[in-house]
Amino acid sequence: MKVLLLADVKNVGKKDDVVNVSDGYARNMLFPKKLAVQATPKNIKDIELKKKSEARIAAEQLKEAQAFAADLEQKSVTVSIKVGAGGKTFGSVSTKEIADAAKQQLGVELDRKKMTLDSPLRELGETTVPVRVHPQVTANLKVIVKEA
Repeated sequence: MKVLLLADVKNVGKKDDVVNVSDGYARNMLFPKKLAVQATPKNIKDIELKKKSEARIAAEQLKEAQAFAADLEQKSVTVSIKVGAGGKTFGSVSTKEIADAAKQQLGVELDRKKMTLDSPLRELGETTVPVRVHPQVTANLKVIVKEA
C-alpha cells in the first residue's frame, strides 16, 4: 500500500515521502498513530501545495533577514569597561553585555548565543562581531569598547 508519511518514521522514510508499506503495517501502526495517510492524489497535491507555501515563506524570511543584516552592519554599539593605570582593563566584554547594549542603544533584540566571539573582548577599540540572524545570513556588528 502506498502511504504519505506525515512524520519521520525510522526505517521507513522521511516526512512528506510517498513509500510502499505492507497493508497491515499501514493499518495497524502508521494510521492509528497518525504517522501517515493513504497516498491519494488529493493528499499528494495538498502536500505539494504545503511545500510551495513553506518555500515561499522561507524565501520571505531570508529576504527579511538579509535586509536586517544590511541595516545592522551600518550601525555600531558602544560598550564601556573599567580601565586602570597604564591602560590595563578590568574584566572583559561578553556577548551578553553586547546584546544588552544593542537593546538599549539600537532597540534591537539580539540573541547572545548567536554572536560569535573567539574570546571575550579585553581591549579598548573597535571590533566587529559576527551575529547569525538567520541560518544562511550572518551580519557583522561593529562594537566599540571605550573607557568607563
